[in-house]
Amino acid sequence: MNIPKLKIAHMTPELPIIQGGMGVAVSLSGLASAVANAGGIGIISGTGIPIDEMRSHIRRARELTQGKGYIGVNVLFAMKEFAETVRAAMEEKVDFIISGAGFSRDMYTWGKEYGVPVISIVSSAKFAKLAEKLGASAIVVEGHEAGGHLGTDRPLFDILPEVVEAVKLPVIAAGGILTGSDIAKAFSMGASGVQMGTRFVASVECDAHPSFKQKYLECKEGDTILVKTTVGLEGRAIRNAFIDRVCEGSKLKIEKCRQCLKTCSYQFCTLDSLIRSVKGDVEEGLVFAGARVHEIKEILPVKTIMEKLMNELRESMVPTTT
Repeated sequence: MNIPKLKIAHMTPELPIIQGGMGVAVSLSGLASAVANAGGIGIISGTGIPIDEMRSHIRRARELTQGKGYIGVNVLFAMKEFAETVRAAMEEKVDFIISGAGFSRDMYTWGKEYGVPVISIVSSAKFAKLAEKLGASAIVVEGHEAGGHLGTDRPLFDILPEVVEAVKLPVIAAGGILTGSDIAKAFSMGASGVQMGTRFVASVECDAHPSFKQKYLECKEGDTILVKTTVGLEGRAIRNAFIDRVCEGSKLKIEKCRQCLKTCSYQFCTLDSLIRSVKGDVEEGLVFAGARVHEIKEILPVKTIMEKLMNELRESMVPTTT
């Protein structure tokens, strides 16, 4: 049985896998280019880094892929510099913009202005239909199993069929996708491709600190927890000393407020806590991860991860005989 081909606007990747955009500084040019070179679609997170730095990573990713792979940029809607960041990425001629954790009508207008496809991350058929109406090129439907900020308490495979039925666009399944058999299940329910974040953190090329990756390997079942961040949404993270204090309701000291969010609870600084962890302090920062992170047992090169996924997918798609 042939593996379905993914097509989004001008993009026809060799493999139907999109790497999730993970901020702050977890997925930059290193990871995004490695995924693109391995046949998938790479995403640089433009969230929480200076715009000039994002521009540099876009250009670096282009160098590393020799202009042949597909590279997009993810921007968190809640960020105060959302508009400036999206426009800067579009000026750099990225292959697409993707955004979630909120809904922007303006980014579709900007996409038409710059000729850049826009992909929306949604968690319901209602918002999928709205995104299609506004001009989205594809829909990523993200379930409760995902890491980072969440938009639903429903599992992916409950929501996926509803979204597939609601729109005519390519639908990408995200949240809890970890193996080739997961991809096969998504295809069987009508998905055109999958988005994976957590599995690619535990890769050689991931831009995060080695201690951040090691935290994934040490995570046991039940070690992830939902925590409400100052963005105003719940996020799934690996439990640590920092998370324990947040869950107790403690107001943590903010050394310097960057005024990075459109609205903020000011209990702690989400941006600083993400920067702290990605630089290696995994006990005093936020370590976002998907619900199945405990199943990851080794750090592998991206190419090896992709090959393993495809082998598992082919095995799962082989028709069984009785």
